[in-house]
Amino acid sequence: MNKVVYFDNNATTCIAPEVVEAMMPFFGELYGNPSSMHAFGGQVATHLKKAREGAAAFLNCDPDEILFTSCATESDNTAIRGTADFYGKDTKVITTAVEHPAVLQSARRLKAQGHTEIELPVNGVGQIDLDQLRAELKGTKHALVSVMWANNETGTVFPIEKVTEIAKEYGAIMHTDAVQVAGKVPIDVKKVPVDLLAISGHKFHAPKGVGLLYVRKGTKLKPFMLGGHQESARRAGTENVPYIVGLAKACELATAHMADEARALTPLRDKLEAGILATCPNVRVNGDRDNRLPNTLNVSFEYIEGEAIAYHLSDLGICISTGSACASGSLDPSHVIRAMGVPFTAVHGSIRFSLSRYNTMEEVDYVLKELPPVIKNLRDLSPFGPGKGPTTFA
Repeated sequence: MNKVVYFDNNATTCIAPEVVEAMMPFFGELYGNPSSMHAFGGQVATHLKKAREGAAAFLNCDPDEILFTSCATESDNTAIRGTADFYGKDTKVITTAVEHPAVLQSARRLKAQGHTEIELPVNGVGQIDLDQLRAELKGTKHALVSVMWANNETGTVFPIEKVTEIAKEYGAIMHTDAVQVAGKVPIDVKKVPVDLLAISGHKFHAPKGVGLLYVRKGTKLKPFMLGGHQESARRAGTENVPYIVGLAKACELATAHMADEARALTPLRDKLEAGILATCPNVRVNGDRDNRLPNTLNVSFEYIEGEAIAYHLSDLGICISTGSACASGSLDPSHVIRAMGVPFTAVHGSIRFSLSRYNTMEEVDYVLKELPPVIKNLRDLSPFGPGKGPTTFA
């Protein structure tokens, strides 16, 4: 395969060259343990401190509110289960039906353990009813609200400021999975006063295997990992210094590129969307088209399977996804697409395009050239569709 068009950046991104360069010394001469008392390790601790300060600047918070983790999945688990462990069975967990599995499965485990757990439904564009959130919060003693900032499959951006305001009104703890907005939308935890916020480095050009959890001062949280004093005794284990340094560098680059990246990506996404709608019949755009990330497009092609589309595009060097990368091994339709009430004829034919600052208009043109014949060929082979047989099922 000579040509690769990578449109799966919500799953993972390439590591920026500047990030690789920043990490390299910590694989070589700067290999000391930052917890060591000697100067050789102490110099590494200095770099760790600077990385923490860089990550804090990215979120506009204090450095001691940054908890480095291995990824956002760990951060989400720490936030949700750590809060419930602290407050006990009185904790009511309120989340949404379209969260990442790291949030949904953590919340459902708490339900199995005796906690009250509510998954707010979404409407046809993937947005929750804020009045329903208020109703669920009334009369609660201890509540944890976990609502993602932006959906990983559709790019729908939630009104996180309003959600946080409502949570605070009822004294609830507010957690948000901000994985998909990091590097795309400014995050300021002083303007949006969430208590807990998770991001993952590999979603914005840092390496896989590093993330962070923002923990607002005063937030009660039991440690998720035990066995050491690291991260102010909140997460045991020797810090992954090279990757933490890489994460901090990615934060710096994201801050520098964010506005320009949004201006560049929106026309690419919009041309891709318009081209698909113009050349492929029986297709629908999923999500909130008025409130979404500039890089994400999710579409459903009726009467065919998204997996088949992905396989055929892969043969042409085009990398896309049928949903969350964490659920790619499942043949079940996306829980996000199902929650929005997408018709049965289209729910299995959903695919996601997600772009980054390294993508080009020429790549969009290549996809628009190759995609329509793939869709036509698959539809010709399909036993379903107009005039071919049943298109709805009981």
